Amino acid sequence: MKIASFNINNINSRLENLLAWLAVAKPDVVCLQELKARDMQFPCSVLAAAGYGAVWKGEPTWNGVAILARGSEPVLTRDVLPGDEADRQSRYIEAAVNGIVIACLYAPNGNPQPGPKFAYKLAWHERLGGHSEQLLDTGLPVVLAGDYNIVPEPRDIYPTRSYDDNALVQPESRASFAALLEQGWTDALRKKHPKETLYTFWDYRRNRWPRNAGLRLDHILLSKKLARRLTAAGIDRDVRGEDGASDHAPVWVELK
Repeated sequence: MKIASFNINNINSRLENLLAWLAVAKPDVVCLQELKARDMQFPCSVLAAAGYGAVWKGEPTWNGVAILARGSEPVLTRDVLPGDEADRQSRYIEAAVNGIVIACLYAPNGNPQPGPKFAYKLAWHERLGGHSEQLLDTGLPVVLAGDYNIVPEPRDIYPTRSYDDNALVQPESRASFAALLEQGWTDALRKKHPKETLYTFWDYRRNRWPRNAGLRLDHILLSKKLARRLTAAGIDRDVRGEDGASDHAPVWVELK
């Protein structure tokens, strides 16, 4: 079973890029982030024609998340992260696919920091940590996949001082990611590539893609039951270099 995550950065503007990648990569499950589309604008019929059922939670202009399943229909279990009834941002969706709980997330960026956006980021991750612990307690096989908007370690960003004040690399942000690993989640990319330089995001500005000035922001975390079934993990890096590409590349895992 191949499970992928892809921050598409506007699904309708980059629908052809998405369809081309689906045709080649053939993932069984895909978590999408940054749909930047209302619910009624989600291209469900086009994706169905490509062989994918879907559940989604849209939002005009910003955010938006979706889960695609090849040859089947995901069973929606949740489309909001619990813990704050006032939070209306579309950043979390959860579904059952072939016996696995798939959680797709698009965490807040948090910039500028310090400030209210950074406080929201940290509070959101605290809510994620509470819910993820409950998911682990079920004993079910669970995947937490998406754009966490956290660079876990210094080696997950190109050599630079330009991000020193950025919310993505702050100690509090990194502590939120480390807390998930302490709960018992496995960082699949790091598990399979413990010593390699791994980037999943290259900003459009300042020639960062040609310079390989990247960051690792997109992560797939596996519950203990699934971590034992992990056979491969990778980044479809070349997708970032295509015409009209998202500034993120897809990440994926394969489970036996």
